[in-house]
Amino acid sequence: MATVYDGLPKHHKATQNEKLVIAASSLGTVFEWYDFYLYGLLATYISAQFFSGVNETTGFIFALAAFAAGFAVRPFGALVFGRIGDLVGRKNTFLVTMGIMGLSTFAVGLLPSYASIGVAAPLILLAMRLLQGLALGGEYGGAATYVAEHAPNNKRGLYTSWIQTTATFGLFAALLVVIGLRTFMGEEAFAEWGWRVPFLISIVLLAVSMWIRMQLNESPVFQKMKDEGTTSKAPLTEAFAKWGNLRWVIIALLGAVAGQAVVWYTGQFYALFFLEKMMKVDGATANILIAISLAMGTPFFVFFGWLSDKIGRKPIILTGCAIAALAYFPLFAALTTAANPQLAEAQAVAPVSIVAHQDECSFQFDPVGKNKFDTNSCDIAKSFMAKTGISYSNSEAAAGSGAQVKVGNAVFTAPNPVGLSKDDKKAAITKFQDELKAGLADAGYPAKADPDQINKPAVIAILFVLVLLVTAVYGPIAAMLVELFPSNIRYTSMSLPYHIGNGWFGGFLPTTAFAMVAATGDIYYGLWYPVVVAALTVVVGLMFLPETFRRDIDQ
Repeated sequence: MATVYDGLPKHHKATQNEKLVIAASSLGTVFEWYDFYLYGLLATYISAQFFSGVNETTGFIFALAAFAAGFAVRPFGALVFGRIGDLVGRKNTFLVTMGIMGLSTFAVGLLPSYASIGVAAPLILLAMRLLQGLALGGEYGGAATYVAEHAPNNKRGLYTSWIQTTATFGLFAALLVVIGLRTFMGEEAFAEWGWRVPFLISIVLLAVSMWIRMQLNESPVFQKMKDEGTTSKAPLTEAFAKWGNLRWVIIALLGAVAGQAVVWYTGQFYALFFLEKMMKVDGATANILIAISLAMGTPFFVFFGWLSDKIGRKPIILTGCAIAALAYFPLFAALTTAANPQLAEAQAVAPVSIVAHQDECSFQFDPVGKNKFDTNSCDIAKSFMAKTGISYSNSEAAAGSGAQVKVGNAVFTAPNPVGLSKDDKKAAITKFQDELKAGLADAGYPAKADPDQINKPAVIAILFVLVLLVTAVYGPIAAMLVELFPSNIRYTSMSLPYHIGNGWFGGFLPTTAFAMVAATGDIYYGLWYPVVVAALTVVVGLMFLPETFRRDIDQ
């Protein structure tokens, strides 16, 4: 374990080389995040292009699941490239990861749609996402370790916080490109083919980033170990087969990274999906509002990184997780009122409920993609409500009594399709849906958020608070992870908990949360996932996570 330095100010001024290290490492990582998050921003278009063979609700969840697949393999990328990074060096490893990421992203822009090549399209798309996830699994640990090993002891939080800004800058860059293209081309052209352009232009960013990174030298800490012959011969064994180090990997995951991950993805991705899918805010407006909040919040990554050099990493990270766990439900309720006041008023005045025998109701997600949810009255009712994105509660009824949808005091009875011919069933379902749609409109439920009624300053303020929580938990995390582990197995050891946390706990958040919403009908129910994980991190972190900010890692 690293020793402790005296903590006294060293009045160290960043050298030209250190500035180049930070800039080059950060720019390359921005590019990788840009590539990775394009998919998330364009999930609606990708769903239409590559998952058009299934129903709408299932298609969107499938699109989010393919997005999450890239996160699923990140820990495996951490193992593969972390090992290589501890064996052969930091610099060469993240050159390889960047190349894999860039070429995989470029290929998505060329991929034929489901309509052109059938089921092969989503399978190839999934393969590209898996390659991206593997590459990112090796990139982040390398960049964070590389910068930290160039930083003076008392400025490690500040220096590595620039790496922490890259995920947001990458998302911000992707947002700007998407917003610009949608505005320039128009929605129709963008939906048809323009969504491919952000993927295709990544080849230019790849070339520039590779050239910049090739100007860098190896990390001085790794070079010293290499010269002295003290590099690890078996990084995976030393990192994970020995309890002394494995214990810290587990504590880092559960006591810091898991909570950081769910706060990150709730504040930046789930908020965007919530605005578009639940609040019915048009995509361009939602992207702009998110982009503004990111621009306002991004400097706080550096602020919290700097602050962690003064007061420690642990109190900042755990405080951010605790506030998130307590504040998410009221924040998203406020976001509803600000983003779609008509919807918020309708929910208050005329709440929707489905009265049915719950054992007769299906979970509104079909992995096979062929279920139209039209075999019983409950499924017919819930399937329609799932498409509307309107929140509803569930009330129990006697078995066999059929399903009713209550909108305030109005009652709409879902048809019982048993014994009906195909045409009669279709006509009965259409009649029910038309009546319910009219009833929802009469109760004040809007089909889309009215742009003129969106309280944009309030939405931006709420999104800024969400981003501020992201910066608090994410700004100091790289420095803390680097400081937890010895230099000869640092790349491997820190990469795995980071990518299990961000790849699994965080990456699956949109899919899991929306599946929870689909299962319950409550548009806020998905928030229980980040709330519980963040609270768990606070408890584990308070009990087991050590403070690391005064450790000397240069050995």
